Amino acid sequence: MSALESSILSADAYVQDMLRAAEAQSAPGTVSRRTFLKVTGLVGGGLVLAFYVGEKGVALAKSADFAPNAFLRISPEGPITLYSKAPEIGQGIKTAFPMIIAEELDADWAQVKVEQAAINPAVYGRQSAGGSRSIPTSWNQLRTAGAVGRAMLVSAAAKQWNVSETELTTENSTVFHKASNRKATYASLATAAASLPVPDEKAVKLKPRSEYKLLGKRITGVDNRAIVTGQPLFGIDQVLPGMQYAVFVKCPAVGGKVVEANLEEIKKLPGVTQAFVVNGTGKPTEVMPGVAILAKSTWAAFSARQKLQVKWDESAASKDSWAAYVEQAKKLASQSGPDSIRNTGDVDKAFADSKPVEAFYTYPFIAHAPLEPMNTTAVFKDGAIELWSPTQTPEAGLKLVSDVLGITPDKVTLHQTRVGGGFGRRLMNDYMCEAAAIAKQAGVPVKLQWTREDDMHHDFYRVGGFHSFKGGLDKSGKLIAWQDHFITFTQDGQRPTSGGDLAADEFPAQVLPNARLTQTKLPLKIPTGPWRAPRSCSIAFATQSFLHECSVAAKRDHLEFLLEIMGEPRWLQQGNEFALNTGRAAAVIKLAAEKAGWGKPLPKGRGLGLAFHFSHAGHFAEVADVSVDANRKLTIHRIVVAGDVGPIVNMSGAENQTEGAVIDGFSAALGQQIDFENGRIQQNNFDTYSILRMPNAPKVESYFIESDFTPTGIGEPALPPAAPAIANAIFAATGHRVRSMPFTKEGYSV
Repeated sequence: MSALESSILSADAYVQDMLRAAEAQSAPGTVSRRTFLKVTGLVGGGLVLAFYVGEKGVALAKSADFAPNAFLRISPEGPITLYSKAPEIGQGIKTAFPMIIAEELDADWAQVKVEQAAINPAVYGRQSAGGSRSIPTSWNQLRTAGAVGRAMLVSAAAKQWNVSETELTTENSTVFHKASNRKATYASLATAAASLPVPDEKAVKLKPRSEYKLLGKRITGVDNRAIVTGQPLFGIDQVLPGMQYAVFVKCPAVGGKVVEANLEEIKKLPGVTQAFVVNGTGKPTEVMPGVAILAKSTWAAFSARQKLQVKWDESAASKDSWAAYVEQAKKLASQSGPDSIRNTGDVDKAFADSKPVEAFYTYPFIAHAPLEPMNTTAVFKDGAIELWSPTQTPEAGLKLVSDVLGITPDKVTLHQTRVGGGFGRRLMNDYMCEAAAIAKQAGVPVKLQWTREDDMHHDFYRVGGFHSFKGGLDKSGKLIAWQDHFITFTQDGQRPTSGGDLAADEFPAQVLPNARLTQTKLPLKIPTGPWRAPRSCSIAFATQSFLHECSVAAKRDHLEFLLEIMGEPRWLQQGNEFALNTGRAAAVIKLAAEKAGWGKPLPKGRGLGLAFHFSHAGHFAEVADVSVDANRKLTIHRIVVAGDVGPIVNMSGAENQTEGAVIDGFSAALGQQIDFENGRIQQNNFDTYSILRMPNAPKVESYFIESDFTPTGIGEPALPPAAPAIANAIFAATGHRVRSMPFTKEGYSV
């Protein structure tokens, strides 16, 4: 695995396994260089026959259109079509990917049309969205795709004018020869360029950042107009001829099986066409046992569901209780965990020579709750399945469906739809597998539609956890020792559950001379999974809040305290630009503090809170400006964000992702919690699971330090510092320390 993969994917073991499995399907060499592929999804009748050439992409066979690789196509009639290969889940990748290609192509963005690429990992490589990896893993691939196209267009013009390629320049989809005052549009050169050999990608020149004309600008999303005018872009919008509408009812406690159900009564209800038991595979990531109801409309299916009566065998079902876990964790807090994660320096001696600071932090399970509930449309015919699904991991879904149905992967066709919110939930493809199984058993086209309650009850939750901290301060108030007993969960008795692991290099342990990290794992059956900025989204609240406790105990300014912890600028993994760089960290901390007016006098009941966290290869610091009244009502005046993720691809998208991450982080910290008793989720809908409302959304100011490092994602690393920044601001305003999420449990509201 590359340094990039090991650094970014360390955020969550489940994401690692899933994306590795998906990418294995698209490894170079899996398709013969002489094997011809039919590249579908191209518009305007431009069917392109091409052959696989390893990492170089797809070379064009004879065609009037110019398509040097699978990412771009220029018609002699003028339009430039660029293909976005990865799922669009609201992170702006459908706009960002083509921008990268267009920059190197020197395309006129006004002439560009963007299409979602077909799901074909053999052609496009990785086609997943997770771990904030889309930009860093595709950066050079997409730049090269554009640069190869530009080189061939320049070569075509040079041959046409009988001049040297070095005399030509490009801009706005036009090739120029300044000496003779000649110019030619890309459209006019398309046919000639299509006849040229594709150059070696290593020979093409990529632009330095100083020459960017498009990247870094604010570009509106390519689907924005279609979204606001209600066009059918999403999975939930799909309709097929003869389609029936399905609901799928599973045991409220994971692991339960169907004993019997009143199926004959359900079949007689208005609009109902079929009702049957699906035995499933018994795996939460595939198909759990349940009852499927098919009807002529969604309303008929939902109505029939209300009268369904199922007797469940819960002998092997979850009996998990959050309240019981909390009490168990409190009893374990004073002990050291049996699993050693990190033990560097001489921790015991450092504590003996220092002033101790101790605290216990708690955070709950939370749901993903995307706006678009899970759904998939499927039709099974002649031993093959065709699906329309809003997934984050389409290539992994292809393999999973083929396994569930017992058919070969070539019998599975998947159409990627736009995703109405993912946040990690759609890394799992259980809903896709359910739709496939129901369609096969029903023998008709099916749209499986989950309800909000389904979504809340059958999620792969952000796992809760507990931290028992101890810090040691020397006589000067410097943090010299760090201890964390992390209490988490396991489903296999071996490794922590998805999203519930603590890395040996978790900040700040890796920058301190004496650090001890231990772990206790409690058995759990309820499924968990990656939630936006997995692991960091919760751990940052605890670690960054406790660091503030330490600086307060040391009677030191928190900005100075954090910068001292960073020490001299250095890479934590020498030569790995995706590892923590203390110089980059210090720079964003200083920038956030400067822009927020750190140190300025504030009225009583108002305070500034500062937090930093490194995750998903992004360095982010945030300052929250918060007022608290006598009733613990919060007013978030603003949150200032400073980030270093290398060069910005789309400034509009970067700001959008930063603002969304902060709002998500605040929303989760303030009032979100999933409770469970006897394995049953207690929350049903947004009346019992609080989501931050628009009037309470904080003002977010975003600042970026752009550099020449390979760009990294923004949507995840911008989230973790939000909760501790607000918690630290609450302390600065009131003197009250918040040590548990959600804050509503301690009486806070907005």
